[in-house]
Amino acid sequence: MKNPFIFLGLAAVSASALAEPKTCPSLLDLEVRRLAGEDVVNLCDVYGGQVLLIVNTASKCGFTPQYEGLEALYRKYKDRGLVVLGFPSNDFANQDPGTEEEIKEFCRLTYSIEFPMFEKVSVKKGRASPLFDRLAAAGAPYPKWNFYKYLVDRNGELVDYYSSITSPESRKIVRAIERLL
Repeated sequence: MKNPFIFLGLAAVSASALAEPKTCPSLLDLEVRRLAGEDVVNLCDVYGGQVLLIVNTASKCGFTPQYEGLEALYRKYKDRGLVVLGFPSNDFANQDPGTEEEIKEFCRLTYSIEFPMFEKVSVKKGRASPLFDRLAAAGAPYPKWNFYKYLVDRNGELVDYYSSITSPESRKIVRAIERLL
């Protein structure tokens, strides 16, 4: 009988596992550009298999101090598989009018943001970026203001969403993240 395992270094991997193509959930099968850069990443390739908290952000909003809580969540749970993904938007009351470079600098200097930030997008229904259209198609509302939060599990499925008034440090969000990690 043939050995059904191929040995690679110290790990044994079944031959059938090597042949299976990696599937990407449709919610995450998107390419997005990093903030103020040219680097384009596929969300599945880079963040697939992790718990994601996707947020539409703004630099001049009453909720802007939520950056601090988002960064705290990211730092606390990133080693366990949480990634916060920020998407600046100027859709609400002109609260993020700056260039991507200005937004990036603001986030770095004011809140020491290390979680991944991506290109400035629209999040309103009818002109939303593909990611926010897919979040809506999965059952979440389009953001009604800045700092809406969308929780996605390791399988790329939308689990829950939170309005702007729900702080990142709320027990509701923290418990949901801990259950998924």
